[in-house]
Amino acid sequence: MLVASVAVTFVVLTLLSLPIVFALGLAGFTGLLVGHFSLTKLPSALVAGSQSWVLLAIPTFVFAGSLMERCGMSYALVDLARALVGWVRGGLGLSVVLAEYFFSGISGSTIADVSAIGSMLTPPMLRAGYKPEHAVSLVASATAMGILVPPAIFMIVLGTVTDTSVVGIFLGGFIPAAVTALCLMAVILVQAHRLQWPKDARPTRTEFARATKASLVPLVVPILIVLGFFFGIFTATEAGALVAFYAVAAALLYYRNVTVREMVTLVHESALLTAAVVFLLSVATVYQFLMGMLGVPAMLGELLQPLEGRPWLFLSAVSLIVIMFGMVLEGLPAAVVLVPVVYPVAKKIGIHPIHFNIVLTAAVGIGLFLPPIGVGLLMALRFANITVGRHFRAYWPYLASLVLGLLLLILFPEITLFLPRRAGLVR
Repeated sequence: MLVASVAVTFVVLTLLSLPIVFALGLAGFTGLLVGHFSLTKLPSALVAGSQSWVLLAIPTFVFAGSLMERCGMSYALVDLARALVGWVRGGLGLSVVLAEYFFSGISGSTIADVSAIGSMLTPPMLRAGYKPEHAVSLVASATAMGILVPPAIFMIVLGTVTDTSVVGIFLGGFIPAAVTALCLMAVILVQAHRLQWPKDARPTRTEFARATKASLVPLVVPILIVLGFFFGIFTATEAGALVAFYAVAAALLYYRNVTVREMVTLVHESALLTAAVVFLLSVATVYQFLMGMLGVPAMLGELLQPLEGRPWLFLSAVSLIVIMFGMVLEGLPAAVVLVPVVYPVAKKIGIHPIHFNIVLTAAVGIGLFLPPIGVGLLMALRFANITVGRHFRAYWPYLASLVLGLLLLILFPEITLFLPRRAGLVR
């Protein structure tokens, strides 16, 4: 009865177009009422769910990413990607993947990624002769991969929900993102020769040097993050503050194309997004309480007991569920509802927390760009003005490469754990 009341309340409120975070909150409140639990649990859970120092990294990374995009750093990274690979057949498609890998290292937001990369590279691809469905597929699949490149808001949330080192999760994402990007690039090369996609002119040394010089300012950020985390120089929260300070300094002293008023607006937008994320995490605490009282983790543990000797099969099943959640919900609600239930089982099986978090991050990235209502997919479609059905007929090879990358991460945990292990975060 309790589970049914929570589920029905959430579905009805979602169908009425209430924001997901409020639908989850009211559904949790309904669960407390139906279960005859003390309503004092609601305010105490809201407070407990928001008391984590690592959450301070969210507003700083969001602000820094927005400011860097406003300065034009994303254009410099796109130019560098095109200079590196644009001259091979299908190079414009390859540059989408490379530019996304670069840009994800400074943006922190998947939605910001698809907006920036889609707006900058979809028109050139269409002008070059790429069909709209392939242009959207390239942007969607590249951005689905990019969620693995730190810093990412989703990684910070997962680290908070599972009580795992965010620094470890950040370090664990770089190589898996590269592996998935290589799978995607292999498909692009095959498609390029099959469909006879065009190629850019090979850049001269002067043009290459100009593109490299322009990209040095934004590339400092991912390099700084990797080295700082690897050598234990700063925490995720401190890294966010440092990156935000660097973004402000670059905007004021180097680019000089963003006013103080615009920065204040970005601060306001970052605060709104942070408030939504923190409120979502607070609401998740109510669900953790309800699931614990109902014995859901114990029940799942018994249900999944046959998989204890096969962690890869457990991760595959959880990934499939997460992908389906991501198709109908945003990634964050999917995480806060599902992860508290399955994570205790993963720990019992012996799956490393960092590996678990990275696999789920990759799965959410895939789900966000799948029909019917993957929010990332719907945004990518806007840039080419095509339907979901027309796009999906061309999307399956790129989707297959993303799934292959996910399976490689599941089957070979060391892909994820190599950097954290070398940094002393995994024993």
